[in-house]
Amino acid sequence: MSSLGNPFAEPSWQTLESPYYNDSHRALQREAREFYENEVFPYAESWEEAGQPPVEVLHKIAEKGWLLPFGPRQYRPGQGGSDDWDTFHAMILQEEAHRSPYIGPIWGLFSGVGIGLPPVLHFGSEAQRKRFLPDGYAGKTRWCLGVTEPEAGSDVAGIRTTATKTSDGKHYIVSGSKKWITGGLWADYMTTAVRTGSPTSGAAGLSFLVIPLNSPGVKRRRIRVSGLHASGSTFFELDDVKVPIENLIGKEGEGFRMVMANFNPERFNLAVMSVRMARNAVEEAWKHALTRKTFGKPLMSNQIIRAKFGSMIRAIESCHAWLEEIAWHIKVTPRAYEQPSVGARIAFVKIQAGDVLELCVRECQQIFGGLGTTKDGKGKVVEQLNRDVRIFVIGGGSYEVLNDMSIRSTVASASKEKAKL
Repeated sequence: MSSLGNPFAEPSWQTLESPYYNDSHRALQREAREFYENEVFPYAESWEEAGQPPVEVLHKIAEKGWLLPFGPRQYRPGQGGSDDWDTFHAMILQEEAHRSPYIGPIWGLFSGVGIGLPPVLHFGSEAQRKRFLPDGYAGKTRWCLGVTEPEAGSDVAGIRTTATKTSDGKHYIVSGSKKWITGGLWADYMTTAVRTGSPTSGAAGLSFLVIPLNSPGVKRRRIRVSGLHASGSTFFELDDVKVPIENLIGKEGEGFRMVMANFNPERFNLAVMSVRMARNAVEEAWKHALTRKTFGKPLMSNQIIRAKFGSMIRAIESCHAWLEEIAWHIKVTPRAYEQPSVGARIAFVKIQAGDVLELCVRECQQIFGGLGTTKDGKGKVVEQLNRDVRIFVIGGGSYEVLNDMSIRSTVASASKEKAKL
C-alpha cells in the first residue's frame, strides 16, 4: 500500500529516531512486511470470503518462529526467531500482520494459538509442556481458548461449564458451552475455563483444563458474525466430555488467576492491532482525499477534511506512544503482566485504542462518502474495517467493564499506599 506522502501511515520509529528500536527490530519489520505482502495480503480477500485461511500458510509462519515469538528454545526446535527478541519485536509482528485489508484470515491463522497455548507455557507442568508445546509452536496442532460462555463474558467468575471428577479420580466429566471462540472451528485443543467448585464458589471454584476437541461429546458450529468471517468464531457444546486428570493445568481453583494473567497480553495485542488498523483506514482515506476532486478541486483542499486528518493522526500517535511506554516497562520488568498497575494501564490503553480505531473508521468513511460503504472499489478496505471494528472494542473485555476495573484497581493500590503514610 502506497502512503502517497503520508508519514503517519507507519509508526514514527520508522522515520524518526527512537530509543526503543535497533537494527534487529528493523530487520524483522522488513522481513515480516515482505512475507505478508507476498504470501498473505494478495489472497486475504478470497480467504475471508471462503471463511478460512489455508493451513500451509500457518506452517510457514510457524517455521519463522512467529506463531508465538517467545518461549524456551527446547520447545520450538528448528524454528526461526531469536532468543533476544523483546516486546517491541512482538509489536512489530502484530503491526505487520494487521496491515492486512482483511483481518479475519489473520486471526484465523494464529490468534487461537496466540491465546490458547500460553497458559500451558506459563502454568503447565513440565510433562504438559513437553507434550503440547512443540507441536503447538510448529503449527502441527491448533489451539483455542475457551473462556466466554453465553451467560458469562467479561464476568469470568460467572462461568457455568462444570468439570466433575470421576469416582476413580482419573478423569473429569465436562458439561457446558463456550461461545465466541476464535479459531475453534479447526482447533485440536481448547484450553478451557471450567468450574470444579460448587455452583456458588465464584472465582475460587474455577480451574483450567486442556480439552482434546476430538473427544466424544464435543460439538461445534460456526458463529455467523458481521466481520472477521475467516477467524473461525465458534460455539461449542460440551456434553459429558471425558478429559484425563493429567490435562488439569496447575491445581484446582487456580483457573481465575490464570485467566486474568492471560488477559493482559491479549488486551495489549488488541490495542496494538487497533492502532495499526486505524493507520490502515487513514492511509486509504489520505490517498482518496489527494486524488478525489469535488467541485473542481482536490478533496484535501477542504479545511474540514484536513481537520479530520489532524484529529485522527493526533489520536493514533498519542496512543502508539502510550503503547511503547508500556512495552518498555514489560521488556525490562520481570513478570510485568502480573502487576496490577500494569494490568490497569493495559486495560486503559486497550479502551483508548478501540476509541481511536472507531474514530478513524467513522471519519474515513465520511471522507469516502458512499464509496466507504461498498465492498468493491476504492473504499472497500474502510468498508471492511467498519465491519471488523466492533470486536476490537468488545473483545478482551468491554469498554465499560475494563474502564471500571482499571479505576477500581488504581483506587485499591492508592488506598494501600495511603495506609502506609
